[in-house]
Amino acid sequence: MEPTKVLFIGYPKCSTCRKCYKALQDLGIDADYRNIKEENPTADEIRHWISQGVDINQLFNTSGQLYRANNVKEKRKTYTEDQLIELLASDGMYVKRPIVIGKNRIIIGNKPDAYTSLK
Repeated sequence: MEPTKVLFIGYPKCSTCRKCYKALQDLGIDADYRNIKEENPTADEIRHWISQGVDINQLFNTSGQLYRANNVKEKRKTYTEDQLIELLASDGMYVKRPIVIGKNRIIIGNKPDAYTSLK
C-alpha cells in the first residue's frame, strides 16, 4: 500500500509547527511542508476546507499579533462568511497553524495525537 501524501501548512519559526511536523515524521508520514507566510491559503482552499467540515472559526489564529492588532475579534461579529474567508486568505498569519491535510482528513492546530489517523 502506497503511503498517503500529506500537506503540512505551517510557519517555520513557530515551535508548535516544528514539533507537529516532527511528530508526522516520527510516524513515518511523508508530508510536503508549505510555509504559510510565503504561500498563504487561498480563498478557494479555505472554502474547500469549510466544505469538508472545517468550522471557519477554527481557522483563526486568535493568539496571533496580526489578529489582535487588527481587532479581528470584533470583525468576526459583523463580517459575512465570504468577508471572513477573504480576510483569512489575505495573510497567512491570520490562519491557525499548523494545518495538516490528508486524503480524507484536515487537522487544524496542535493535535499531533490525531496524526495516526492519516496513515
